[in-house]
Amino acid sequence: MIKIKEIAMNKKRKIRVLRIIVTAVLLVLLSQVAANGWIRLLLYGIPYVIIGGDIVCKAWKGIRNGQVFDENFLLSVATIGAFILAVYKVGDYTEAVAVMLFYQIGDLFQNYAVGKSRKNISELMDIRPDYANIEDADGHTVKVDPDEVAPGSIIIVRPGEKIPIDGVVEEGTSTLNTGALTGESVPRLAEKGIEVISGCINLTGVLKIRTTKEFEESTASKILDLVENAGSRKSKSEAFISKFARVYTPAVCYGALALAVIPPLVRWGILGMTPLWEEWIYRALTFLVISCPCALVISIPLSFFAGIGGAGRGGILIKGSNYLETLAKTEVAVFDKTGTLTAGTFEVKALHHTTLEEEKILEFAALAECASSHPISRSLQKAYGKVIDAKRVKDIKELSGNGVQAVVDGIPVAVGNEKLMQSLGIKAIACSSIGTIIHVAIRHAYAGHIVISDTIKVESKMAIDALKQAGVKKTVMLTGDIRPVAEETARVLALDEVYSELLPEDKVRKVEDLLQHINGKGKLAFVGDGINDAPVLSRADIGIAMGAMGSDAAIEAADVVLMDDDPRKVASAINIAKKCLRIVYQNIYFAIGIKLLCLLLGALGIANMWLAIFADVGVMIIAILNATRALFVKQYLYIDWEN
Repeated sequence: MIKIKEIAMNKKRKIRVLRIIVTAVLLVLLSQVAANGWIRLLLYGIPYVIIGGDIVCKAWKGIRNGQVFDENFLLSVATIGAFILAVYKVGDYTEAVAVMLFYQIGDLFQNYAVGKSRKNISELMDIRPDYANIEDADGHTVKVDPDEVAPGSIIIVRPGEKIPIDGVVEEGTSTLNTGALTGESVPRLAEKGIEVISGCINLTGVLKIRTTKEFEESTASKILDLVENAGSRKSKSEAFISKFARVYTPAVCYGALALAVIPPLVRWGILGMTPLWEEWIYRALTFLVISCPCALVISIPLSFFAGIGGAGRGGILIKGSNYLETLAKTEVAVFDKTGTLTAGTFEVKALHHTTLEEEKILEFAALAECASSHPISRSLQKAYGKVIDAKRVKDIKELSGNGVQAVVDGIPVAVGNEKLMQSLGIKAIACSSIGTIIHVAIRHAYAGHIVISDTIKVESKMAIDALKQAGVKKTVMLTGDIRPVAEETARVLALDEVYSELLPEDKVRKVEDLLQHINGKGKLAFVGDGINDAPVLSRADIGIAMGAMGSDAAIEAADVVLMDDDPRKVASAINIAKKCLRIVYQNIYFAIGIKLLCLLLGALGIANMWLAIFADVGVMIIAILNATRALFVKQYLYIDWEN
């Protein structure tokens, strides 16, 4: 279907170019022909019908449907009126044909710009898989529609094929091209046990993947739905232009009518002078051509569309132009710590004050945490190093922000922070080591604590510096980690504020406090890893989910989704949004300013139809060319961060 539409659009574009060329050639030839009267009218009527016939037809359909005031109506009335005046005055028909000719050239520029933007979006759309390979009963590979593959099925992905559905590698080793999702050029390794997501391209080896989701719930489907619906969320600037055009266009039509009628009547009835109907009608027609709001109506949405497309090409998915506008006004950036500013790869560094063998402490802790996907839980399971037998664990009770209680081999076990120990009436022994301290209680008695440390991402310090350069006035970190670890991370990254030992609901309240402090003067962005930050992402002015490949919570809750775990892209997103908004305001001020000036000159009789053509088509082309600059965001996505 998409291919058919592209072929049809290309055919229409070629026909339009041919019409433009034929009309231009006819105008040159007719300028050398000495003909008068009806013959001259008929001769010039040929190029007018060729270049403007479709516009007149659209204007007529609009009148029949009750949608009179649009650019087609303005152009049709102005050019047909110019023809009538040319007959009456035995004047030049070139102006009327030229108005249509240059309008079509401007519209061609618009289609090119939109096509360029859509090409960027279509590169994202290229992640959509066409088929999935499964084995039949005879062991032969069969291509099926991805919609037909149930969760838990085994699919085969050969080199060069897209992964159609999210899953886990069961067999094989390969590298994956994630460029369409993240903008990264470096392939990622895929081997047994690794989670992979749809939309990535398999590069080297054959992979057998056990699917974990249905096709419509896979990452590629969610991203495509996000991108396809981005245009439905309009910014305040777009809403303003739409309302402006609905009021402005009828107003200038009535203004042109008044300009054509009132001055001649005043000259004739009050001043007793010659009414000069043709002169004032000509001014009114010029006024109509000048007044066309094409530059604004076309270039403003195009600017936002181009900005979203350019960002998407770099792995920054913005759900709508309203979020792009909010992002540009960000003054406070609030970060989660684990997995956002830090690598989220926790490792067990030490065990202190243990009352049992260290291996036994790790075994109890790992089993109690076996149902959790939190990075700390995974680090405990990794340190234990043996296969987790979930049948040994019962009555798991996860206490959000504090830890876990469970029964392991019939023995009560509690694993968590000092608050958990206090709630159970167990005295925990403090630890002076820098890191996350996990206290363990077995049989309601203190059994020791485990020191786990996370590492700060190498990009995080550069990301904070880049945010300051992008105009962010305050950087804040919210974390459930203990104060010493949080303060050390904040010190290394030179963050302005840090709040530690927070539960998820505490993070929401802290964001609300920060929003009250801003008091509408700027916007607050929250940046999280999308796993457990959905409430805060929703509460912030703009929620940014980072490292969200495969994270349903992130894609659903966030307004902006960064498809890899590089925090520098937060500054990239803000810079792209600011560039896009600058272009929008440039086009608004330029288009309105030039039009108001030319309208005044037209009303005074100083501007002729040729100046009107520039005020309409010329301004539109300049605004469209300026809008296409929003596509080019490479300087924000591929900065040499080392210098």
